[in-house]
Amino acid sequence: MSENLDIVRSRLNRPLTFAEKIVYSHLDDPHGQDIQRGVSYLKLRPDRVACQDATAQMAILQFMSAGLPTVATPSTVHCDHLIEAQIGGAKDLMRAENINKEVYDFLSSACAKYGLGFWRPGSGIIHQIILENYAFPGGLLIGTDSHTPNGGGLGMCAIGVGGADAVDVMAGLPWELKAPNVIGIKLTGELKGWAAPKDVILKVAGILTVKGGTGAIVEYHGPGVDSLSSTGMGTICNMGAEIGATTSLFPFNESMHKYLAATKRTEIGDFARTYAKDLRADEGAEYDQLIEINLSELEPHINGPFTPDLATPLSKWKETVKKEGWPSELKVGLIGSCTNSSYEDMSRSASIARDALNHGVKSKAIYTVTPGSEQIRATIERDGQLATFEEFGGVVLANACGPCIGQWDRTDVKKGEANSIISSYNRNFTGRNDANPATHAFVASPDLVTAFSVAGTLDFNPLTDTLKDKDGKDFLLAAPNGAGLPERGYDAGRDTYQAPPADSSSVQVSVSPTSDRLQVLSPFEAWNGKDATDIPILIKCRGKTTTDHISMAGPWLKYRGHLDNISNNMLIGALNDENGKANCVRNALTGEYGAVPDTARDYKSKGVKWVVIGDWNYGEGSSREHAALEPRHLGALAIIVRSFARIHETNLKKQGLLPLTFSNPEDYDKINFDDKVDLLCTELAVGKPMTLRIHPKNGAAWDAKLSHTFNEGQIEWFKNGSALNTMAKKAAEAKANA
Repeated sequence: MSENLDIVRSRLNRPLTFAEKIVYSHLDDPHGQDIQRGVSYLKLRPDRVACQDATAQMAILQFMSAGLPTVATPSTVHCDHLIEAQIGGAKDLMRAENINKEVYDFLSSACAKYGLGFWRPGSGIIHQIILENYAFPGGLLIGTDSHTPNGGGLGMCAIGVGGADAVDVMAGLPWELKAPNVIGIKLTGELKGWAAPKDVILKVAGILTVKGGTGAIVEYHGPGVDSLSSTGMGTICNMGAEIGATTSLFPFNESMHKYLAATKRTEIGDFARTYAKDLRADEGAEYDQLIEINLSELEPHINGPFTPDLATPLSKWKETVKKEGWPSELKVGLIGSCTNSSYEDMSRSASIARDALNHGVKSKAIYTVTPGSEQIRATIERDGQLATFEEFGGVVLANACGPCIGQWDRTDVKKGEANSIISSYNRNFTGRNDANPATHAFVASPDLVTAFSVAGTLDFNPLTDTLKDKDGKDFLLAAPNGAGLPERGYDAGRDTYQAPPADSSSVQVSVSPTSDRLQVLSPFEAWNGKDATDIPILIKCRGKTTTDHISMAGPWLKYRGHLDNISNNMLIGALNDENGKANCVRNALTGEYGAVPDTARDYKSKGVKWVVIGDWNYGEGSSREHAALEPRHLGALAIIVRSFARIHETNLKKQGLLPLTFSNPEDYDKINFDDKVDLLCTELAVGKPMTLRIHPKNGAAWDAKLSHTFNEGQIEWFKNGSALNTMAKKAAEAKANA
């Protein structure tokens, strides 16, 4: 890292931010790489790759199709997404192991075959496992999950990517990233009372919105940083995904050294101390945007519903609930998840629960607890917090994602019934947690979630409002307290890790041709070299279109390894601008209305390409590349929108699609659902706009200019049909010339 930095410093001759130091120190070619923030495409060499089980299936299937014997970069797979929360941890885990046996066996054998570490079901959530075992200051990790930035709590540049990016790095290729801008957030003061690390990012989300961090790394700095725990910093970085940031990180400090020591990595902490000057920003480093937050004045916040950037400070909360007419009865409080399941989080929440129990009161709302890892579960079981939660009326779920990603068999309300839930999760898009579009999901710290659960209502402020004890007397909840790290060290719990064998030659990886869960991939067809003429608009999406709208999770997760089956959920959550309905579009060939995937399949069967028209920040949310694979599989040519979320735009390029933006965003409003279009693909060139010729049903044709961010290498992906096809083509050429 220092050697590469010396080369870059001599070239740039200016102070560097910490984010720049990590990124530039991982350049494939530090001598020759063009480096301009927000402009250059950097070729980088990440230290590690991590995949969760839902995205790992497709990533490994793609890796297998590349024909390589083993991964070239240290990589792991984590089983956390396929476990549905139903009745409780142990039984839910057993059920998941039975239902998903075929997928788990495939991942286990593929990891053994190709040299990846495998964390079995029950081990915990990918981001918590990375923080406990793999993250280190100054490192660069890519992970196939949008909340990978959690690793920033240990000073690591941990970035969420699509599976195709992971495949490139596993195959030994450099990874490409547009040189990020850097947003600086200066922290002063110190958190106190009910304010928690979660409130920092809830406040930031309110300032920057869901797209304010796009194309940037958020770098926290300032004297307030040293008052935060490493896991608290991880919480802040984790939810940075909700502002569209490439990643977020903190400079190395003593909190990180303490956490590394507690997780049996003291030597890494000592090594980081030696290089501490390179693990923080240089004096005088400049940020593209600077925000200042005084932690001493920071109020607790509650964000939502339906979007993670609608931030309300606690002092204005009750009046806002009343003014907006949100359902005030709290049905469910949920703590844990990859964002907030540290020992500190659990201890603080348990202190509130114990305070309530001491007054003879339990949770009025349904209350669930999701430990982030087996290590956290075992440690809070040993130290008593788990017993407190159960006495409080809590249901302890499996060490997995669960309700945070829609893996929740919720039975307390009917679908369509308006209700409120509050969680310490990170994302609260419509229907995400329980597939009920009428659920008002709010996001807060675990402390506030627990306090609201005691009250059973959102019409409550724990700082000022009293509750009734068992004798009908008023009492005020005490402010939460809890140790950042366990005094007796962590209890590792059950051994859930499978290391790759030294010799994998005898390991067999098989995929049944009749499986409905797994499907071997076939290469996508290459571009025919021609302009596309007179093609239909499959759907003009209105408003927010996240990757949840494009490729839903929940019950669809089981098909993540079977492209044709999961394509039956393509865009079924997107709102059709024509009629305001989801999953109801007009077939341009027949005039009949039908489901979006069915209509796309009809076009594909007749050899007709199609496009999608979309709004702002299209593809925000999860990193799932299925949201790009499905349109490609069902015959899409281009996705044309006002603007893209970063990961989704890259995923579309990787699969041989054209992600294009209106040069004039107002052109979105002028396009009708029943227009036919010509897309002049032959105009595709670096830095030059393309033409979309629109043929209205009634009226004269007109042209809209489309912008793009393709570079020369990415244009080859389009021409060859995908990035994977390009990799295979180059390998074949190299073999032929050998």
